[in-house]
Amino acid sequence: MNADRLLISLDQALRTVSGAVHASRPCPQPTATPAQPLSNTERQLSGALMRVNHVGEVCAQALYQAQALTARDPALRERMAHAAREEIDHLAWTQQRLDALGSRPSWLNPLWYAGAFGIGLVAGRAGDAVSLGFVVETERQVEQHLATHLDRLPAADAASRAVVDAMQADERRHADDALAAGGVALPAPVRWAMRAAARVMTTVAHRV
Repeated sequence: MNADRLLISLDQALRTVSGAVHASRPCPQPTATPAQPLSNTERQLSGALMRVNHVGEVCAQALYQAQALTARDPALRERMAHAAREEIDHLAWTQQRLDALGSRPSWLNPLWYAGAFGIGLVAGRAGDAVSLGFVVETERQVEQHLATHLDRLPAADAASRAVVDAMQADERRHADDALAAGGVALPAPVRWAMRAAARVMTTVAHRV
């Protein structure tokens, strides 16, 4: 591993876990639905769901940073880095929504980051095609997960729904790009294990 890239990755890890990130794109805003007050129950539900989404973006940073570090092809390394920069927007947007809802990030973010980074290293060392396939599967699962959140978010919380909708579009594009770049299908047991790990993360992050 290049020492400079390793230091950059470490710096990004500290920024991610500490919340010291800034979006390069404006936070998505609702276009048609006027803002409506949320009940305490609705606010708590939105806060829990956006905390889960924030954890997902913490993990996305870790995965992309690890896969960029282990990529053999410089073009793939840049692709991973570019996707990570877009995911920073998601991280910042979800943080903004947590603040607006009076909620908080997960207390376990350092643990989530470390675990996802380790998984990303394994995927990256398996080869560029497998690493791209891992991106495809991860983003497809995230896209489905965000769709369930669009179903669960209170109708009155148009601001959170706008953020999740924009995130879903980006995740779909990241998956399509990775597939077009040569990502291979992962074995079914690997896909199942990824789904099981995601269920554990989302269940815990909903509360902690």
